[in-house]
Parts: sequence; structure tokens; C-alpha cells
Amino acid sequence: MKTIKGPAIFLAQFAGDAAPFNTLDNIARWASQLGYKGVQIPSWDGRLFDLKRAAESQVYCDEVLATLRKYGLQLTELSTHLQGQLVAVHPAYDTLFDGFAPAQVHGNPKARQAWAVEQLLFAAKASKNLGLNAHVTFSGALAWPYVYPWPQRPAGLIETAFEELGRRWLPILHAFDDAGVDLCYEIHPGEDLHDGVTFEMFLARVKDHPRCHMLFDPSHFVLQQLDYLQFLDLYHDRIRMFHVKDAEFHSSGRQGVYGGYQSWVERAGRFRSLGDGQVDFAGIFSKLAQYGFAGWAVLEWECCIKSSEQGAAEGAPFIARHIIQVAERAFDDFASAGSDQAANRRTLGL
Repeated sequence: MKTIKGPAIFLAQFAGDAAPFNTLDNIARWASQLGYKGVQIPSWDGRLFDLKRAAESQVYCDEVLATLRKYGLQLTELSTHLQGQLVAVHPAYDTLFDGFAPAQVHGNPKARQAWAVEQLLFAAKASKNLGLNAHVTFSGALAWPYVYPWPQRPAGLIETAFEELGRRWLPILHAFDDAGVDLCYEIHPGEDLHDGVTFEMFLARVKDHPRCHMLFDPSHFVLQQLDYLQFLDLYHDRIRMFHVKDAEFHSSGRQGVYGGYQSWVERAGRFRSLGDGQVDFAGIFSKLAQYGFAGWAVLEWECCIKSSEQGAAEGAPFIARHIIQVAERAFDDFASAGSDQAANRRTLGL
């Protein structure tokens, strides 16, 4: 068993144009003062990080790490959630997802996809230069508009979508393998990889690639009404990253999992700040310790009620309370009588 590292914080939801959220130096100081020991950096936010430069310059990467060390912080991972989304986009979402890419590729799905792939290749090199062993992204989605089987799906439609998804990601996985970095897909509604079944379907299409792994975020399982503790039992050997995020689900006679097109505040399932929702974090941290999870516990703040500042301030002590310092000896060692093979045979009457 291993002790989980943390607490850490994902900076994506906090970055902004005003101090202390406008530069890596400022936001690192802020995170450190709240008690965080690590930060996860969104690679698309130029106020905090230059992904292309990190892929090409070891000097720049050393400067990034030095900035974090100045405040007693480590870099946990980089994120390419937005770029990964653009590796596979169904035409129904072309306009909505154009905003994730630079203006010069808007309205041009092929150019946008090529830009996204290049970004992932930069991320593999940057992660290596930064001494990281894991990276998080989204899978994108070709089949998501057909998640509910009405109208009846044509035979082979989903299989074709996953074959294409695997074809697009396999060269990227090879690049991460060359860099010695695990590529972790966040299991998330809106992505083709949104539960265990779909991850297995994808894993088969990328030939059980040794770098194909998952980020575990229980909040997305609460909203799907999926057993997140059993998920850890089933897939712990493929989980390399962990977002600590809370959620709640209150169904009624009027609304269920699909949410009735309501805003986040009015949905049956909604994200909450740590401790305000229904996630069994004691159970999760116990299972991760049991299975030897060696990564970071990273706060991802998303709440439709509580402010980000309050959520961040409460997050570090919440995570710290849940991290289990794993036992280095058995609790009943005091009663050990010692043994050897000869004694074992005598005990068995052999």
C-alpha cells in the first residue's frame, strides 16, 4: 500500500485576469497559503502556462518548476481537457466546441482536429520535460448524440464510432509511451468514455495500450447513478489520477438523471463543494489506499452554490483529513509467534 499525495488543486476553475489568479507566480502563492502541496495546470491557459514552449524548452520547464518550488509546491500533472475534446467532435457540436480552439481554425473541423492532436503531442513532450508520469485529457465524442437509443440506432453505428475514436487516439498514445507518461482519460458524461463499459470498448480499440488509463472523479458517477466504489474494485489497475469533487443527486416525481434541461442549480444531479454533497470520500480514500494508488488527490472545484474562494479554502483541509497514512506493519504483529517452514509443518501435523 502507498499513501496518497496531497492535497493538490486543479487551477482551471480559478485562473483569471485579476490577481492572484492571473499569473503562475501569483496563483502558486495563493494555493500555497491555503495549504495545498501541489497544483495541476490547465495547459490551454496562457496566463499560467505556455504548452508549446514547455514542449520545446527544458529551460522554461525548469523555470515553471522553480516558481512552484518557491512556494513549496509540486506540479502534479498537466491537463489538456479542452484540446482532447477536439480530437473527436460530432458535427452537432461543431459550433459549440469551436470556442475551445484558436480563431484561425473556427469553422474548419479538420484544421481544428489537427490543432488538437498537435496540442496533445506537445503535452507528451512537455510532461516528459517536467518530470511527470501522468497526464489528463478528455476523449472527445463521436457517439454521444446517440447515448439514448431512440431513434433506434443503425446496426454498427457505435462500433464504427469507437473504431474511429481508437484510430485517432492510438498515435497519441504512442507519443505518450515514447515520453514515458500515462495518458488518463477523465470518465465524464459528454465524452464517449463516460463509464466502465465505454472505457473497455475504447481500450479494446487501442489494443490494450499500456499508456491508456483513467482519471477517477466520483462526482460524474453520482450524476449517472453509477457505483463509484465498485468502479474502483473493477478498474483500480487503470486509474492513475484522482479529482476530488463532490456531487449530489435528488430525484423527484418531476425530474431524474437527464435533468429536464434545467440550469445546474435546478438539476436533480449537481456538483457541490467538498463536504456539501453525497460522495463517500472515506470509502474512496480507503479503497485507493487499499489498492496502492500512488498519485495525487487533486481538488477540482465546481459548485453551483458556493463561491470558488470558499470552496478552495475548505478543500485543502478536507482532503488532508481524508488522506490515509498507510500502515507499515500489521495491527496484530504484537501477537506474532514467529515461524519457519519446519514449525509450519509441525503445526499442521505433517
